[in-house]
Amino acid sequence: MSQSDPHPMYPSHRRLVRSRSDRWLAGVCGGVADYAGIDANLVRLLVVLGTVLGLGSLLLVYVVAWVLMPQE
Repeated sequence: MSQSDPHPMYPSHRRLVRSRSDRWLAGVCGGVADYAGIDANLVRLLVVLGTVLGLGSLLLVYVVAWVLMPQE
């Protein structure tokens, strides 16, 4: 164990933030994708499908995330 990394067994602290670079509207999907380690286009597709199939309820969740998530 080295002196520079006191906790090698624990992953680095990740924060859920809106992306500045991978964004189409507000960066919410890009931030969620970065946090989850998946492709941002997949997240966008799921948001669109969830919005259409959920009669717009996921759109409200997106807007709330836009307001509450800090920007990167």
